[in-house]
Amino acid sequence: MALTMPVVFADRHDGHDPGGEVWIGVRTPATEVPERAERIRAALAAAGATIVPARPQPDAAVLAVHDRALLAYLASAWDDWVTAGYQEIQDRVVPYLFPHPDLLDGVAPGMPASTAARAGRHCYDTMTLIGPGTYAAARAAIDAALTAADLVLAGARAAYACCRPPGHHATRGGFGGSCYLNNAASAAARLRDALGGPVAVLDVDAHHGNGTQSIFYAEATVLTGSVHVDPGAGWFPHYLGFAGETGGGANRNLPLAPGSGDAEWMAAVADLAGWAKARGARGIVVALGVDAAEGDPESPLRVSERGYVAAGRTLGALDLPTVVVQEGGYDLQAIGRLVHATLAGIEEGRR
Repeated sequence: MALTMPVVFADRHDGHDPGGEVWIGVRTPATEVPERAERIRAALAAAGATIVPARPQPDAAVLAVHDRALLAYLASAWDDWVTAGYQEIQDRVVPYLFPHPDLLDGVAPGMPASTAARAGRHCYDTMTLIGPGTYAAARAAIDAALTAADLVLAGARAAYACCRPPGHHATRGGFGGSCYLNNAASAAARLRDALGGPVAVLDVDAHHGNGTQSIFYAEATVLTGSVHVDPGAGWFPHYLGFAGETGGGANRNLPLAPGSGDAEWMAAVADLAGWAKARGARGIVVALGVDAAEGDPESPLRVSERGYVAAGRTLGALDLPTVVVQEGGYDLQAIGRLVHATLAGIEEGRR
């Protein structure tokens, strides 16, 4: 099916090559690779989509959802690593020490003089590595999300932002889960400020959108809902994403058991859509991960391509200004097809 919604793309994404992940102390191959975005662009271009270049955004747009200290760290992390000579030992920025609350014991942390120690000040895992092009790519992903939001505010019924790196695990002051800056949160803040009422971030990635939840938790002007594999069954982000995290009604988590397929997942997406409508959302941001698909290496869920089309129809039927922001999806053979299926479903649902 041909697509009519604009597709926003940022070429600078390919400067970010994490070069792997460090998991339980072992360097493993990366799954969040540049080819992900290129596969999506190719599939959507083949469907006739209009590709729109991402427009650069000022720091103020990023600071609407992130602390200045995080932005400053990400901007300087690689250069500081090189200046300290660590790239001769480790070719990416990898933290080794984290300011755990029990380490600090209620005392505000100082800023470490050691570059190696600073690497753990804002990063909360060892998987999310920083290289020479990481910050530029993360800023370009924010540019894409906000450009898509601006297109919707200018009259497009929906717009898609091909964001890479993804963003929904990034908190106001921290990053992890292969995410550096929160693209969906930035788009939500832009919509909220322009529409003057509540907007909803509906996250259908296979993993809980803990960063988006954290940024807007208990904030009535941005509702956050997420359907994801149950962290209680041993899945990232492990510590968050449970149904009891309600934020006074502004947050809704729908964890699914490993092995859940179309029926369970589609019912949860419909639940989130109905919840957003009942709460008076005037616009939505869809945090679109396609890693819930059967066969994806990063998830135990089993959603089919038909499931993504159906979910798109459900979200499109809300008939609200809609920004779709790319999150996960790591099966390179399927990612473009699944993104296209979801976007086509959104357009069908609006008819």
